Amino acid sequence: MRVLSGIQPTGRFHWGNYFGAIRQYIDLQGQREDAFYFIANLHALTTVRDPSQLRQSTLDAALDLLALGLDPEKATLFVQSDVPEVSELCWLLMTGTGMGLLERCVSYKDKIARGLSAGVGLFAYPVLQAADILAYDSDVVPVGEDQVQHIEVTRDLAASFNHQFGETFVLPKAQVLDSSARVPGTDGDKMSKSYDNTLAVFEEPKPLRKQIMRIQTDSRPMEDPKDPDTDHLFQLYSLFAGDPQREAMAAVYRAGGFGYGSVKKELAGLAEEFFAAARERRRALEADPDQVEQILADGAARARKKAADVLLRAQVACGVKA
Repeated sequence: MRVLSGIQPTGRFHWGNYFGAIRQYIDLQGQREDAFYFIANLHALTTVRDPSQLRQSTLDAALDLLALGLDPEKATLFVQSDVPEVSELCWLLMTGTGMGLLERCVSYKDKIARGLSAGVGLFAYPVLQAADILAYDSDVVPVGEDQVQHIEVTRDLAASFNHQFGETFVLPKAQVLDSSARVPGTDGDKMSKSYDNTLAVFEEPKPLRKQIMRIQTDSRPMEDPKDPDTDHLFQLYSLFAGDPQREAMAAVYRAGGFGYGSVKKELAGLAEEFFAAARERRRALEADPDQVEQILADGAARARKKAADVLLRAQVACGVKA
């Protein structure tokens, strides 16, 4: 049973990335027989056009994932572009992909609606994503609810190829990530780089504390009781607090007579403590770049071996190779 997922290196990981996905990826590496995780730098090219930025962001993503607990003894970590077989497989899939299927993809339509240019890379994104998944005979793909359609597209493309050329690809299943840990940004909206409302996982404690103290809150008088269930500051606090702390803070909210500043200070302390060990691991990894490069090289070698087998299977099936 193989689980596979990729994450784009489009900037430093924030709390939303960690609690929404990365933490669950790390948990899965011990629950599955095999886990493949890749840094999707080819996908990032649809938005990142600065070469030095892309290289640095790719390295930062590797450092962050390893520091946060991805274990190269339990999971295969690699960079997407280090497995060229995937790009070749992408072309085999594209030759049988209908335009209408891609035009219906929600992520494409949403980006166009937001005014982003309609480049071919953005349009064909789901086909490369399908190649990413199918190249490793992936059984399970953990995704957010907004990405389930892309797994359905992958299944459609694989089933169509299998129907045309014989059984070639494993049909993967989506595993929807737990979305119960809602991660609001500093403005109360969903935490997202595009909204400029993020709190970085590996921000140094002093600047992070300043950012937390600037989190937007309402202007109700201190003495008024407040509903913790509808307060985004409490939701952020709940990400780090244990059950007793969370229940105690909820009681404070309902009783009133407190200032949001005190909650922000407690949140800053909890967040600093929560990521302290990961921060130390990251510093150690940063000081040993050869180790990180070796981990990525070993991961790419394992990934290429599997992808080459699948690519050859597809090439023979469709007649590109005998």
